[in-house]
Formats: sequence, C-alpha cells, structure tokens
Amino acid sequence: MCQLLGMNSRLPASLTLSFTGFSQRGGCTDHHSDGWGIAFFESEGQAPGRAARFFVDKESAATSPIAQMLRTYPIKSHNVVAHVRKATVGAVTLENCHPFMRELWGRYWVFAHNGDLKEFAPHLHGSFKPVGSTDSELAFCWLLQELNKSHAAAPSEEELTKTLAELVPQIAKHGTFNFLLSNGQALWAHASTKLHYVQRQHPFAEVHMKDEDIKVDLSELNCPEDRLIIVVTEPLTTNENWVAMAPGELRVFKDGCPLVRAGVEELALA
Repeated sequence: MCQLLGMNSRLPASLTLSFTGFSQRGGCTDHHSDGWGIAFFESEGQAPGRAARFFVDKESAATSPIAQMLRTYPIKSHNVVAHVRKATVGAVTLENCHPFMRELWGRYWVFAHNGDLKEFAPHLHGSFKPVGSTDSELAFCWLLQELNKSHAAAPSEEELTKTLAELVPQIAKHGTFNFLLSNGQALWAHASTKLHYVQRQHPFAEVHMKDEDIKVDLSELNCPEDRLIIVVTEPLTTNENWVAMAPGELRVFKDGCPLVRAGVEELALA
C-alpha cells in the first residue's frame, strides 16, 4: 500500500529533512514507486495561507527530478501533506497521484489516503467529482460533499472533527482508511491500521534518519519558538519517541500540538 507524510507547525517551517527520507520510500528503500505528490500551504507572513503549492508526478519519488528539487528547496509552510503511491485501484497516471485538492468554504483542502476500499460506491450529487479513478479521490469527494451539507460555513476545528467522526466510519467499514486532510489551518489524521506522529520542540535534539545514513542536529535548523508535528505511516527516525495511533483514532493537530485524541466512535457520541 501507499505511505503518508504530514506536517503541522506553529510557525512557518520547512519539511525538507523529512521529505528527503520519505521520498526514498518511493522506489529506493521501499516499493512505493507508482507516483507521488506533496502540497504545501505556503504561509502569508506568520499566518497560515489559504492556497497550496502543489506538486504531483507519476514517476518514482526516489528518481523524480521534481522530488529532487524539493529535497533541496525549502518551502516554508504551516501544513504539508505528502504521499508515495503503490497502486491498488486506478492506473499509474498523473490524475491518480495523491494528494488531491479541492476548494470548500473559500479555502483549498488537500487529502491523501493509504489503504484499499472495497465496494465503496457513494452517490455524488454535488460539485465534488473525481478526476481520476482511485477509491481515494472518491472518498475525498464524498467527505467534502457531506461536510458541505452539514455546515453552511466553515465550522471550528472541534465541530469539524465531530462531523468527520460521524462520516469516517461510513468509509472505513469498506476497508483500510488511513488518511491525512488539511485546509491550511489544521491537519487531521485518521488511523485505520498504521500511522505514527512525533512532536518536535525546544530543546531540539539530534535525530538519526531511518532511510538514509545521516544524523541531523535539529537545534541548528530550528529556533526556540518552533514547535511542529510530523505524521507518517512508518517512523522516519530511529531515536525519537514516535506515537503509534490506535486503529479508529482520529486526531486534529494545530499550532504544532494535538487538539483532539479519541476514537471516531467516541467523538460521534460526544
């Protein structure tokens, strides 16, 4: 299956280090070579931006010239969603590369999925329609359609998380539904089988990368005010305390902190 990578940061931050290791899983240290993509919500000064700088490629992330450029070109963001693909549903084409992006309530939303959904054929009657042929994009379109039906305008992160908690099980019952979702202000993560996160903040330490034989002192790359969350399918480092999310757990991260920790069943009943 595919792998996911996300970042949520208190201040504008670069994902260059994590993306460098993660992209090696797209055909080098792992077999996820059927395309890749990444979306950066670029910051407007110190505030989160509404628009995303968006890159997708049907080539392997380990060999793609675009991925190589991003490994050396820092883009400062509050929220990032990235994906390397191992195709299960849908051909290896550009339109089937994650993440996917749509507009809702005057903001761009991006979504990436790891898993396989069986017999998932929801009725789409709004303006959200898939461009490609993946079950992932279909799930994203249905989620946005139902969110739009539930809220006339953009709700708070807490309200939105409760609505997602009601919607997610309707998709997850069809198979594996690990996903990352962001609107540039926050990052939502749902674990169906496997998802990990780590919080990095002052005092920053040295990290040992898992996919490349390198060590990096994070104190040289960050200031004391920095605080960020990295979410990934499999941990990117060997010496950090990565937290494994439980099956069915839905989290929302904002300003580099977790805001909600609960199973979707708990949230739906709250």
